[in-house]
Amino acid sequence: MAVKSAKQIKDSLMQQLEAKGANLEHFEALVDDYVEMFKIVKKMKADIRRNGLSYRAMSAAGKEYEKDNPNVKLLPQYTKSMLSILKELGLTTDQIEGGEDDEL
Repeated sequence: MAVKSAKQIKDSLMQQLEAKGANLEHFEALVDDYVEMFKIVKKMKADIRRNGLSYRAMSAAGKEYEKDNPNVKLLPQYTKSMLSILKELGLTTDQIEGGEDDEL
């Protein structure tokens, strides 16, 4: 599965809303929120790949110590919020019909 850009995600969500006849400003704002969270999640995943689950940090006293990567804890919170937005928009995978990626 190819990684989608934020623009592709937004366009897809807007198309789905328009198909449902729900292209109201409130829903457009939720789509914008979803896209912003999508961008943040991409950055979190990149940070976790780069720095791992924990990393070395320096204390105020100048002592090195191992610190948990906060993105590991934040990532599930953001993805849960993104799923909540999709639910609020009424967009689920059971509504998908046909598409170019249907065959494996």
